Amino acid sequence: MPNAPQSEIVQLRQQLALLIEQARNNEDIMRRHQEFDLTFIGASGFVELIDSIFEALSAPSKLDVVTLSLFDNGYEIRRILQDLNVGLDDFPNLLFFDDPVEFGPLRKLLRPVLGGFNPDREGIIFPEQVLTPTSAALVPLWRNKAMIGMLGLGSCDATRFTSGMATDFLEHMAGIVSVCLENVINVERLKHLGLMDAVTGVNNRRYAEMRLIEEVGRCRRHAAPLSCLYVDIDHFKQVNDQHGHQCGDEVLREVAARIKAELRLSDTLGRFGGEEFIVLLPDTAITFAAQVAERIRSGIADRPFIYAGAERQVTVSLGVAGLHAGSADLQQEAAGQRMVAEADHALYRAKANGRNRVEIQNA
Repeated sequence: MPNAPQSEIVQLRQQLALLIEQARNNEDIMRRHQEFDLTFIGASGFVELIDSIFEALSAPSKLDVVTLSLFDNGYEIRRILQDLNVGLDDFPNLLFFDDPVEFGPLRKLLRPVLGGFNPDREGIIFPEQVLTPTSAALVPLWRNKAMIGMLGLGSCDATRFTSGMATDFLEHMAGIVSVCLENVINVERLKHLGLMDAVTGVNNRRYAEMRLIEEVGRCRRHAAPLSCLYVDIDHFKQVNDQHGHQCGDEVLREVAARIKAELRLSDTLGRFGGEEFIVLLPDTAITFAAQVAERIRSGIADRPFIYAGAERQVTVSLGVAGLHAGSADLQQEAAGQRMVAEADHALYRAKANGRNRVEIQNA
């Protein structure tokens, strides 16, 4: 191009520099894609994935706030987190909703929406306890034609997210996050099922004994009270003998459901064997635990059960015990076993004194 005007040469050089810059930007975007993918896919559990989502998106993307909203009808995910000893306070930007209807018009989003922050529409994704952005990207998460949640990416820079921006990267990221969320939830669910009683759907003895050790340790660290209820269905053998084991299973399920209805999310209910259940009440003194036990007793005795085609009364006896002050020198497992044994002894007194009653451990 010997005869080309100098201006054309300058223009071509500028275009070449622009193309090189775009190629570098594209290479950087691809690298970020790969880094995000590897970070999310490499997560081995729910907590690790949540941590990686917040960490991978916040600093590298220069965002001021990131939230993750998940639909959790029936509290399944939250109960799994509770079983993992993960408090929701540890993740203030992790939000749970029972139904997509709570999202209003946002529940119909199929692709990311970018622009200035609208508190009336997007306030649910960025609630008061988190930083309020000036501009935001709403990234819906879909799996199997159902919305499972939404990522909220917020910035205090009004120009960070505008409606004209491309959303290819966000859509790709949403797909990866959705798949990873589904995978780790399924993995945690399978782990959880291994610690559940197949008949009643509550935790099994193995899980209850694991939590017992953990709760004793936590109680000691925080100098907090811990109480235990031992629950036994009265005359349960007669149900099985007269009406069969299928009716017995129905009674077990209903008893478990009524016990669970009186408990907090932080409490632990486990089937300890046969017709026996154990309840762990953290941060609960024995006097208050006795009140919980009485609510459970009356909630079962005062409303008839329906099995074998008729209304029938079912009652339970309960023993109540607290973590004994004299067990301070014992190992956590031994101290927990002592508390359960004292609740069991109190239960035997309830049986001996006429059943359908609550007894408290001896002072």
